[in-house]
Amino acid sequence: MATFLYRLGRTAFRRRWLTALLWAVVLGAVGLGAAKAPAASDDGTSFMPGIEAQKAFDLIGERFPGTDAKGASARLVFVAPGGEKVTAPGHRAAIDALVAKAAGEPQVAGAVSPFKAGAVSGDGSTAYATVNFKVKAGDLTDADKSSLETAVDKVREGGLTVEVGGDALAEQPEAGGSAEAIGIALAAVVLLITFGSLAAAGLPLLTAVVGVGVSMAAIMALGSVFGLSMTTGTLASMLGLAVGIDYALFVVSRYREERANGHEPREAAGLAAGTAGSAVVFAGLTVVIALAGLSVVGVPMLTKMGLCAAAAVVVAVLIALTLVPALLGMWPNAVLSRATRKRGSTVDGAAGGGTDNAGSRWARFVLRRPLTVLVVCVAGLGALALPVSGLEMGMPGAESKPVSSTERRAYDALADGFGAGFNGPLTIVVDAEGAADPKSAAGEIAEQIGATRGVVSVSPARFNPDGDTALFSAVPSAGPNTEDTKNLVKSIRSERTALEQRTGATFEVTGSTAMNIDVAQALKDALVPYLTVIIALALILLLVVFRSVLVPVKAAFGFLLSVLAALGAVVAVFQWGWGAGLLGVEQPGPIMSLMPIFLVGIVFGLAMDYEVFLVARMREAYVHGDRAPQAVVSGFRHSARVVAAAAVIMIAVFSGFIGAAESMIKTIGFGLAVAVLFDAFVVRMALVPAVLALLGDKAWWLPGPLDRLLPRVDVEGAGLTAPGTHDTGQAGGEHTRQEPARV
Repeated sequence: MATFLYRLGRTAFRRRWLTALLWAVVLGAVGLGAAKAPAASDDGTSFMPGIEAQKAFDLIGERFPGTDAKGASARLVFVAPGGEKVTAPGHRAAIDALVAKAAGEPQVAGAVSPFKAGAVSGDGSTAYATVNFKVKAGDLTDADKSSLETAVDKVREGGLTVEVGGDALAEQPEAGGSAEAIGIALAAVVLLITFGSLAAAGLPLLTAVVGVGVSMAAIMALGSVFGLSMTTGTLASMLGLAVGIDYALFVVSRYREERANGHEPREAAGLAAGTAGSAVVFAGLTVVIALAGLSVVGVPMLTKMGLCAAAAVVVAVLIALTLVPALLGMWPNAVLSRATRKRGSTVDGAAGGGTDNAGSRWARFVLRRPLTVLVVCVAGLGALALPVSGLEMGMPGAESKPVSSTERRAYDALADGFGAGFNGPLTIVVDAEGAADPKSAAGEIAEQIGATRGVVSVSPARFNPDGDTALFSAVPSAGPNTEDTKNLVKSIRSERTALEQRTGATFEVTGSTAMNIDVAQALKDALVPYLTVIIALALILLLVVFRSVLVPVKAAFGFLLSVLAALGAVVAVFQWGWGAGLLGVEQPGPIMSLMPIFLVGIVFGLAMDYEVFLVARMREAYVHGDRAPQAVVSGFRHSARVVAAAAVIMIAVFSGFIGAAESMIKTIGFGLAVAVLFDAFVVRMALVPAVLALLGDKAWWLPGPLDRLLPRVDVEGAGLTAPGTHDTGQAGGEHTRQEPARV
């Protein structure tokens, strides 16, 4: 591996203009494809096939032709001024006129006056009408929306308060580069401080932007074919930018070090690709494994997000191995610090050399008291992880929006007028194909569900044209994200067998509330298999990389601490509301169902990233002759500063997404930022050296049969020290350690 990448780096350096041209052609080609590709739209794929709520949704689409269960809707909520009622003649006429105008629009499937549908609160202060559209919210034109908005404004002028819920008129998250721009700006500052050179700071930024450009253009070009959403692209850009900067940072840092050790530019580029590049390859593989592993969860959207982000990481790896050496070839001395350029080929203190720096001093501090450091790390992260025990998963809706939004005000008005459960009605789909009397069967099912404890009301059943399927709604007494509503859904479903035997018809429970409950349960069930898959694959990969049994196990243990602490922080902020106002979280509530499993996957990949970058340098020192404790110090001397800079860059990039309007992206941005903080600065910088100090030479132990079975990938670059491998100097030491005896 190291030898191949060494040659690749030298070739890219020598053929620098051709390499840069090839990447320019790739960027131009995918950019042209993105420009000519039709706009991406929802491909209609089920959100989570197999769960009851999704099957009921699909049944609605099949049995009620012309009605899309996923079609957009606008819930118009009317509130009379203080002391008045919506049933007053003037208010009633205005409401009926608005509903009639909405019902006549070409894209509207139906709208019924609240006075005909019985949608008026008991005290007469509030009423609502639901406008159902034939198409999804993303397919509505500005003309479709403006017509309804104009009619709403006219009613407001008459004195009624009108708020609009649903997704039809909701503001869509804007596609913009503000988060990326913030991340790039902060990364530039960190790189400039780390390298002390504008060129060295700019090169990782330039290559990362190229990589994100290639990835995003490819996603846009293929969006209409594979149904790739804006959220998919946001995740790919988030990870692509973060790892793209980090991977280039490690290669540039190693190049500067090899130049400081006396190697000429082309040789230094080859050595950087052979050593740091090897770590980049395997670090990238761990991230790809974690992201691609999301496909085992069974959520098509999550699979697309994971695979697109994994592809962005692959692009970042390829750029770090080819374009970075090519650009180094164009400006071989520009990335060196000013002091190094003045001194010429002398050892650069920033590169580490053999002198002490903050990294080596910190490593020695940990080595003197490893048990204390280990206990403090585990106890601290364990305390941060405690809120995980109270994790509640759901799908925050309008209640989590700011009170300045009409969706949130509509939500509150409905809760005040009709009760907390009105915002989370359950939709019951009765399949009466096997019943002798479908109407009688549907009526009995509705009556039984209406009598269930916790159900406030049941709407009249609506039949499809064939008369074999009915729809009705059941309003719970509690809010949509409460434990009482979850228990109610279970209770209703438990009545199914008895009702089916009596009526010959069966039913399924769906709607957004039931969907959220089913998704949360399905994701909980998928979490253990998912963790098993990614941890098993990553342990095998790390076993090959480090040729050690205990180092991969330690890495997995550190990851569990990091991810649990990060999830604990997410629960404390987004569910409990600690400091929520500082992050723009208007209303704390349940954590989005997709968030935990998604965070686990990405954090695992990033945690293994830092494990590979840091421990690979320790392994390199150990293989090249250092004793186990000294190898830890050497690894920190060379890598601690760069790993710290890489972590700060990732934190900066992810923090930029905390300001996103999309709640899932906001939560993921925060979760990833704190996860990197915990993993890089607590686990990798403190817990890892403490454990390695306690293990000593045993850390690198590998059973003999396993040693013979595993392939040798030479991540530490031992093969580059062989005579004639490269032109001048040594790759990292004067001799190579014989592998420790295997048991």
